[in-house]
Order: sequence, then structure tokens, then C-alpha cells
Amino acid sequence: MIMEVNSSWKDRLFACANGGLLILFSLAMVFPIYYTIVLSFTDSTEYYTRDLILWPHQWSLDAYKYLLGNGLFVNSLMVSVFLATVGTALSLLVTGGLAYAISCRRLRFRKTMMFMILLTFLFTPGLVPVYLIVRNLGLIDSVWSLILPSLTSGWYVLLMKGFFDGIPDSLDEAARIDGCTEISVFWRIIIPLSLPAIVAFGLFFAVGYWNTYFNGIMFINQQSKWPLQVLLQNMLVDPTTMGGGEQNVSLQMNRQLPTETLKMAAVVIATIPIMLVYPFLQKHFATGAMVGSVKE
Repeated sequence: MIMEVNSSWKDRLFACANGGLLILFSLAMVFPIYYTIVLSFTDSTEYYTRDLILWPHQWSLDAYKYLLGNGLFVNSLMVSVFLATVGTALSLLVTGGLAYAISCRRLRFRKTMMFMILLTFLFTPGLVPVYLIVRNLGLIDSVWSLILPSLTSGWYVLLMKGFFDGIPDSLDEAARIDGCTEISVFWRIIIPLSLPAIVAFGLFFAVGYWNTYFNGIMFINQQSKWPLQVLLQNMLVDPTTMGGGEQNVSLQMNRQLPTETLKMAAVVIATIPIMLVYPFLQKHFATGAMVGSVKE
């Protein structure tokens, strides 16, 4: 009886300590996000008069109005939107088409194609060959240089192939008996049955394109064609990137907009789209995240 009481007391103590640590870790992760959002809505007058702002007394949209009214920022935002939409659609089309092709056992040279895809896991071309290819294709300073080199991945192709392998062959055969072509089978049978996988991979591709940074530095020289992440990085390093240092970001009533508020507002704008998209895709993402991981 005494041992059970001691054991129960130790279990409760461990649960309380474990819960306290988890709460502290959660606060440590949530607080920077909270502070970024709060600071982006803080009025400029209050920012200059308070050292630490946990809850602003005066809320303001001046930082967002300035950013959304700045031509360079809007151009970068549109470039990122184009990458996340068009790039994701093309990546899904190429990845899904290639995965479906190599999942068809009747395809000639199927094993050779599989071997070539597997080679991409072992050997990568490197940075210099990729840059030379993009330059020789005339894609420098083109948004397509941010899409074509990242169009697909051998890993994603194999994962999607694993999902396609789980679709019964009888459905394919029945569609062919009804007169469907290869493209018709792919669009009318495979795609609807593969919606969880498509949503999962679509989210992966969309996040990758939205966060495009390194390729933007390598291939894009014109500021007007920078993706949002490249512009954001330059803003954090040099607030005058958009012609908006503290000296010349003036608002009405002779107030100046703090550069820190601008930075925080830019971070919020760059983060919100993905955060808003995920809840709508979450029901499919839970299933699609296990694509190809379990075989019967």
C-alpha cells in the first residue's frame, strides 16, 4: 500500500513537471510569433515611447498600408504568388505524370527510367552546372528560372509511384474496356483516386515555391523580379532596400514609421498565406502524408 502511494505521488510529480516544461517550451515558440504580430500593428508614436510592447495601447495599420502601397513589395508578392500557384500546378503535373508512367508495368524501358530516377539520389549536378544550364537557356532574370530547376524531385516521384501502385489494376482495365485512352485513365481515374496524395505533395511544392530564396539570389538580379523571401531578407539587412529607411518613411501628421514595424509587418504578410491554406488541406494532408509508406 505504501509503495502504491509513493508511486502515485511520483507519477503526479512527474506529470506536473513534464506539463510545466511543455508549457514553457510552447511559450518559447509562440512568443516570437505573438511579438512579431503585435509589433507589426503597433502605432509609431507608441513604439518610440515604450521599450517592450506586449500589448499595444494604440493599434495601427500604417505598416501594412505602406507595404501594400509600395510597388517593389507588391511586385515581389505577386512573383511569390505566381511561383506558388503556377509552379505548384506544373510540379504536380510533371511529378504525377512521371510517377504514373513508371507505375505502369506495361511501359517499355520502365526499369531504365527507374534506374535513372534512383541515380538522382546518389549523384547531384551541383551548383555550377545548374547555373550554367539556366544561363545558357536564357532564363537569368526570369521567373521561370525559379520554377524549372525545381520542377520535380526523384523522391517525390517515387513516393507518388508508391501511392499509384496501391490503386487496383482492375480499375485501369475496366476504363480501357470502356474506351479510355492513357490520358483519360490518368485524368478520370487516377487523379480523383489520388486526391490525398496530390494535396499533400501540392502543399509541399507550394511551401517550397513560396519560400524560394537561394534560387532567387542566384538567378534574379532585377529587384522588380525578386520573390518575397529575397526582398524580405534584404529588408531585414538593409531597411532602405525599398527606399524606406526611417529618414524617408514619413506618414501623415509628420510621423515616421519605424523600420522594425515594417520588418514585422513584412514577416506577417509572408507567413499568413501558408498558414491560411493549411487548415483547408489538413483533412487530405493527414492521409497523403503517409503516401507510399505502407505496402500490402
